[in-house]
Amino acid sequence: MTTRNEATTDLKSVKSPKRTEDYAKYFQPPSLKDAKKRGKEEIRVHYDFAIPEEMEGIGKGKRYLIHTYGCQMNEHDSETMAGILERLGYTRAAAEEEADVILYNTCAIRENAEDKVFGELGNVKRIKQNNPNLILGVCGCMSQEESVVGKILKSYPHVDLIFGTHNIHRLPVLLRDAMFSKEMVIEVWSKEGDIIENMPKVREGRIKAWVNIMYGCDKFCTYCIVPYTRGKERSRRPEDVIAEVRELARQGFQEVTLLGQNVNAYGKDFTDIKYGFGHLLDEIRQIGIPRVRFTTSHPRDFDDHLIEVLAKGGNLVEHIHLPVQSGSSEILKKMARKYTREHYLELVRKIKAAIPNVVLTTDIIVGFPGETEEQFEETLSLVKEVGYDSAYTFIYSPREGTPAADMEDNVPADVKKQRLYRLNELVNQLSLEKNKALQDQVVEVLVEGVSKTNAAVLSGRTRGNKLVHFVGDPSLIGTFVDVRITEARTWTLHGEIATKIEV
Repeated sequence: MTTRNEATTDLKSVKSPKRTEDYAKYFQPPSLKDAKKRGKEEIRVHYDFAIPEEMEGIGKGKRYLIHTYGCQMNEHDSETMAGILERLGYTRAAAEEEADVILYNTCAIRENAEDKVFGELGNVKRIKQNNPNLILGVCGCMSQEESVVGKILKSYPHVDLIFGTHNIHRLPVLLRDAMFSKEMVIEVWSKEGDIIENMPKVREGRIKAWVNIMYGCDKFCTYCIVPYTRGKERSRRPEDVIAEVRELARQGFQEVTLLGQNVNAYGKDFTDIKYGFGHLLDEIRQIGIPRVRFTTSHPRDFDDHLIEVLAKGGNLVEHIHLPVQSGSSEILKKMARKYTREHYLELVRKIKAAIPNVVLTTDIIVGFPGETEEQFEETLSLVKEVGYDSAYTFIYSPREGTPAADMEDNVPADVKKQRLYRLNELVNQLSLEKNKALQDQVVEVLVEGVSKTNAAVLSGRTRGNKLVHFVGDPSLIGTFVDVRITEARTWTLHGEIATKIEV
């Protein structure tokens, strides 16, 4: 368990893991062994983030660009890094050729995500050659992997800076070091640091916003690298989360999404109060912001109190993303998911009983080591029984350092692809059926923008997170519009603005 205390300290005094004498001045590589540890060290909360005096205005007249890969947590981290850079005086660049700083905020959850980043690092070498003063940085989850840092050192020496997920608040200092050091600057904390509040953020528009409620994950699913790249679970204080949501409401945001690797574990690390995710949602439910979402949920921590609060509705939308990963209890055990098929289906039953109009989506992995045809069929039958509105489906991707990577991967590649195809056929069939049920119905749509292919067409999402296209004036962006569904497709809904019928 950890405790939370207010702390008053400047940026440079925020604690960091001790370096050994063998480390060079600007070299602190990741350690998978250290990242696996879950100690009882006190996690402090800092409320006084500030730009170091010597860094103020260092970016004046310069431009930055951030490429973001992966999940919503990475997107939100990029908003924070953009906020820090703009505090330093940088403005956003429109293209790589005009940037003075380029950061790659990376994802480590699958191999193809890493391959994309390495490809981009190769492509940007030409720009670096034309502009030697350009600072190239790699951050995010890939930076937390020993093998990745080793590969960059060996094959991408034109990279100037590598930093991890735990030390984003040190970006000004690291940027300074990268500017004046002749060597690659590497600072990746394998053990999570403190919680840093009040860091600046650059959010797009005034429609939707991400809000972190916690960091890290302690579940250690055997296939997942996230507990190593994001550290142990640590929750923000409820008063800090609530204050941020209230401020977003004051600024006119229409929707917030509460973020965490496992939001359902929120508050379990508090020692001074008994306060969980359901309590937090119950308070946020009373804030004047039209829509509140959250991601991602772990079925193991989805308790009855949370269901009870969600059933109150209001600004708590009826969309729940509930990753199952497999429909086989045997495979779930090998994945260390710590629930069975029966437990998951009972949870779904409870949710549907309390929230009859719930929209359920999920994540599913096929071809996990040792998965038999019978076990895959159990996944198909669970998908049918639950009746998901949509699903993110993947072929198992081994991640170095995870227990599953050491398991015998005895499912042939062509079998994995065929299983993914069969699963997607079923998911698409269910998605179309769910969408067809909305035919001729009037739904509330939060208008998010204009279609990339047709300026007369607007797009937005329902409370159930379904994408809707309709013809309308751009002045409607950022507002709620009632749309009558005229055509239902597998992945999208099409409609027209509903007009009231005079009685």
